Amino acid sequence: MASEDFRQTAMVGPSLPFDLSKDSLRRTALDARKAFASTLDDGHKAILERKLAEHLTSLCAHSSVVAGYAPMGSEISPMLAMEEARAVGRIVAFPAFSDPAKPFRFLAGDPAEPGPFGFLQPKRRAPVVEPDLIFVPLIAVDAKGTRLGRGKGHYDRALGRLKKTGAKLIGVGWSMQRLDTIIPTDPWDIPLHGFASPDGVEEFS
Repeated sequence: MASEDFRQTAMVGPSLPFDLSKDSLRRTALDARKAFASTLDDGHKAILERKLAEHLTSLCAHSSVVAGYAPMGSEISPMLAMEEARAVGRIVAFPAFSDPAKPFRFLAGDPAEPGPFGFLQPKRRAPVVEPDLIFVPLIAVDAKGTRLGRGKGHYDRALGRLKKTGAKLIGVGWSMQRLDTIIPTDPWDIPLHGFASPDGVEEFS
């Protein structure tokens, strides 16, 4: 079910390969995301990320602990929304590994130091928190909320328990990352509750 802000016609996904295996979709969607991001100058990118922040901020109204991510490469940034969430009294958190072989935890604080796998995370002495709203990066997402990530399973391992305890999982991306095709699923995939982009928020039934 889509919100009024969400405009289906604004989403133009990548041209899909004949082989719709998960790995093939991942490669195609990642290449498409990189190509799209490369067309954005700094001003246009800033406008789109401000629009995204407006939609994400509206989701924070009923949350106390909001988790986000430090963007990498061609990912859209949720950092404006995270700053606004903190400004209105929310605890903000980011994923952090204490052991690369174990699921990450969410730590309160800013992503200030390098972690494994190339992303920034809060300092290890930061307190562990349990988010009730989580902004999740992705390569692509479909109408069922199936998320296509980087294939390492880090988010699936971390989010399964939090979803069971009531956390709301919102995928975040550029509008073109929402696919019309159905992404193949594995037993360990954790479906998202919704997808937020500069065009709005779509809630999955």
